[in-house]
Amino acid sequence: MSLSNAFRHMKAVPALLVVMSGIVTTSFSAEEPVKGTAKQISLSSEVDLEIVYIPPGEFMMGSPVAEKEWAVGPDGGALFSSGNGMREGYEGEPRLIHVREGFWMGRTEITVGQFRRFVDETGYLSDAEQPGGKTMVFDQNWKPNISHAGSPPHPWINRDDKNWRDPNHGAEPNENFPVVCVSYNDMKAFCDWLTTKEQKAGTLPADLVYRLPTEAEWEYACRGGRKESSYFWWGNDLEDAQGRLNISAIDFLPGKDYVWPGAKLPWSDGYAMVSPVDHYGERGRNGFGLADMCGGVWEFVIDHFDPTGGHENVYYEDAEKRTVSRPVCKGGNFYDVPGNARCAVRLGIQSVTYSDSRDGFRVCLGHPR
Repeated sequence: MSLSNAFRHMKAVPALLVVMSGIVTTSFSAEEPVKGTAKQISLSSEVDLEIVYIPPGEFMMGSPVAEKEWAVGPDGGALFSSGNGMREGYEGEPRLIHVREGFWMGRTEITVGQFRRFVDETGYLSDAEQPGGKTMVFDQNWKPNISHAGSPPHPWINRDDKNWRDPNHGAEPNENFPVVCVSYNDMKAFCDWLTTKEQKAGTLPADLVYRLPTEAEWEYACRGGRKESSYFWWGNDLEDAQGRLNISAIDFLPGKDYVWPGAKLPWSDGYAMVSPVDHYGERGRNGFGLADMCGGVWEFVIDHFDPTGGHENVYYEDAEKRTVSRPVCKGGNFYDVPGNARCAVRLGIQSVTYSDSRDGFRVCLGHPR
């Protein structure tokens, strides 16, 4: 059964609202979902999660030489922060990728409030909270070194007393911030909980699951329907970035009198650290209606990291056992220079237990991968 047909055959569920073209109904449409169709998934009486339908299509994965050169140039600013251009090599050359099946994706990253609902219901302890656990967070004692020659100083340290509840941003807590300091294991646990919860409620067909997106699904969704290669989901013009995303800009760090070093946007985006999800509204949403796909926080995908580039189908370290030991993350974060927040950017994370105050995730709803 196709993904659209699976939803087509579902019974009407009053507690599950469907938003199509701005009209709220209490049942699923009998028609094929269209781009922009959205559903509100209730996690509790006070917490919802919105997913958006992404139709099948094709796109150019990776980046051409000119884009890689821009990323490490003066405007992109990624030369030192990405290992003298080595990271850009991970993107591979542009190649046509087919996304043959539609899927649903979170409008935004999973928030602190949504993750808290999962923890409150299950008692789950994240990897950072486990005995011997740790997470990478901002060093509140860090100061930029203006006399450095080459690579800028890195203001990140491991802490065993920090986690998703307090990621050490120095900013006031906000339930609408993207949850960070969660590992690949933690993200999969959230998805498994949501799948089980919805199946028990009778609101999810047995052959569909909540999961992390594949790398191809993520990059296709990030590009927002663009078939041609471009740096960002709106195109190549960095001047058009204003009011769209949260990366390194002219914003003082919380409680400090300095900003992030290196290349930056020449305006304030409102937040030196994380911004609330969907903070930039319609201007911050791409052609599929997804918010914060570039910048904000890095987003994990299912795949194991292949340094030669991403794959059309999900890529595992061991395909038969479907194992991942080095997950992929995409999209850049609030600390990044422009060259590190493009659609094609990809990193390999050191382990499935690693977590960081710059890393988060958004869910995908589709067939198991």
